Amino acid sequence: MAVYTDITDDELAAFLSDYDLGQAVAFKGIAEGVENSNFLLETESGRFILTVYERRAKPEDLPYFLDLLTWLADRGYPSAKPIADRAGATLKTIRGKPAALVEFLPGLSARRPTVAHCREAGEGLAWLHLAGEGYPARRANDLGQPHWAPLFAKHRKAADGLKPGLSATIDKDLAELALSWPRGLPTGVIHADYFPDNVFFKPDGKFAAAIDFYFACDDAFAYDIAVTLNAWCFEADGSFNITAARALVAGYERRRPLSPTERDAIPILARGAAMRFFLTRLADWGATPAGALVKPKDPLEYERKLAVHREGLSLFGTGA
Repeated sequence: MAVYTDITDDELAAFLSDYDLGQAVAFKGIAEGVENSNFLLETESGRFILTVYERRAKPEDLPYFLDLLTWLADRGYPSAKPIADRAGATLKTIRGKPAALVEFLPGLSARRPTVAHCREAGEGLAWLHLAGEGYPARRANDLGQPHWAPLFAKHRKAADGLKPGLSATIDKDLAELALSWPRGLPTGVIHADYFPDNVFFKPDGKFAAAIDFYFACDDAFAYDIAVTLNAWCFEADGSFNITAARALVAGYERRRPLSPTERDAIPILARGAAMRFFLTRLADWGATPAGALVKPKDPLEYERKLAVHREGLSLFGTGA
C-alpha cells in the first residue's frame, strides 16, 4: 500500500464528480506495503479508501477482486465493499491507472499478535472461506507452486547477493516442493495474503474485518492456512510459536473443520508458502520505485522461515 501515484486536488475533485459522495474533506496517502497506492479519503458522506492499482495488478484481474469484495460483503462477511459511481461502475481510472473506492472499515491490526489474536484470525479466515462459496468467477493462483521456479530463475543473482550460496539452497527447496506438493485438497476462494496488517480487530480483541484482497484466487483452503501460519506464528527471534499455531487452527475449526488430509498437508504447504513470500520479496527487493514512501520487505525473513520448515517441524503434534 505504498504511495507511488500522487493525486492533485483537481484530479481528486474530477474523480469524485462521478459519485454522490460530496466534496473531499481530507485526503492522505497510506505509506505501508509494496503493491498499490492507497489513500484515506474523507468526504461529506463519510470515510473511504481510494486504491490506485500499480505495477503488479493486472487490469484483467481487477473485476474478480472487486466483485469478490461485493460478494463477501453482501453475504455478511466484514470486508471493504466497493463503492459504485452513479453509472454502477466500481472500477475507475485516475492518472490513467485503474482505481477504485471502497468502504473504510473500523478496527485495529495487531502489530504483535497474541495467541488470542491468532485464534480470532483463524476463525475469520474460515469465515472467509465459507462466505466465498458459490462465487462464480475464477482466478488461478499466479503465485502458486508451478510459478516459483520460473520466478526464481529471474532472481538467482540477487539471492546470492543477499547470502552467498543461497541460490543452490533454494534450488533444492524448489525441487523438493515440486515432488511433494499436495494435490486434490478442498479448494475455493482464498485470501492468499492474510497477514496481520490485513486483519482488523475490535477493541475487545474479537475479529473485526479483513482487507486487501488483491492476491485472492482459487486454491486450496489449507494453503491459505499455511500462509497465515507463517505470517502470524513466528516470533521476532525466528522461532515458530506452536502454541499460536495450534490456536490459529483451533479458531479456524470453530467454523470449518479440517479433513485429516488437509491437516497432514499443512507442513509442506507452510514450507511452500514461505517459499512464495521469499521469492516475491526477492523480486521486490530491487524493484521498488525511487521515491516510494516505503521500504521493500526483507526476503531473508522468509528464508529463515524456510530454514525452520526444512527441519521437518511438526506444526501441531497430536490434538492441535
